[in-house]
Amino acid sequence: MAMYSSLRNAFACLSLFVLVFALSVTGRPATFLEDFKITWSDSHIKQIDRGRAIQLILDRNSGCGFASKRQYLFGRVSMKIKLIPGDSAGTVTAFYMNSNTDTIRDELDFEFLGNRTGQPYTVQTNIYARGKGNREQRVNLWFDPAADFHTYTILWNHHHIVFYVDDVPVRVYKNNEAKGIPFPKLQPMGVYSTLWEADNWATRGGLEKIDWSKAPFYAYYKDFDIEGCPVPGPSNCASNPSNWWEGTTYQLLSPLEARKYKWVRMNHMIYDYCTDKSRFPVTPPECVAGF
Repeated sequence: MAMYSSLRNAFACLSLFVLVFALSVTGRPATFLEDFKITWSDSHIKQIDRGRAIQLILDRNSGCGFASKRQYLFGRVSMKIKLIPGDSAGTVTAFYMNSNTDTIRDELDFEFLGNRTGQPYTVQTNIYARGKGNREQRVNLWFDPAADFHTYTILWNHHHIVFYVDDVPVRVYKNNEAKGIPFPKLQPMGVYSTLWEADNWATRGGLEKIDWSKAPFYAYYKDFDIEGCPVPGPSNCASNPSNWWEGTTYQLLSPLEARKYKWVRMNHMIYDYCTDKSRFPVTPPECVAGF
């Protein structure tokens, strides 16, 4: 009887732990409407398959955008996206996190820059930490991102920020606070996406303009995945070293990931602010500190 009572108490304690953990960390949303809201031009966002996927539309009248209903502090965010096919020059499809705090904002950007038919799609990443940005890197994708869905992921923990295309890391920003380099860790961020016209800069520095005869332009999203510490939420969640994204496996790139990352930088990177002496005669400190 005493053994039964002990087992029952142990099971109760385990159940309580699981419940507390579940309430502390937000898992995967099942549909768009559960965790996101339309922020711009609801007539240009169409739900597909009862909200499991959505279509974003850009035409002469408007672009569109959506955002998460909550903010998060650390974790992993991913979406499967199928970009605009054909002649998409001058368009930008963006997937990013933003603290929405104006001049001191933190922001983690994926921006997919449209192209002329037959040219590679360029993905631009950028990082704002404590209000300072201008950390652009550009990579030409090695596949056609308009032919099918691909997974784009932002991993954000106390050690680094990693941008993934499928399972390939294309950008790493390490936490070098010990060297006086800002790292976003204090402000929660929402998850955003937009489709908009940016033909003054997006394609070949603005030389290629949107061909509106090809409009409307469509991008598709599905498999929305947010795993992180919601804010407002339990105050100790973000500092909990037991969160899976803080584990040893996620503190550094694996040897295989490191090889893939080197391959991307050697074969597909077309711009790196760290080497742009016209903009930065003095190399930015995070570039000297290493990626």
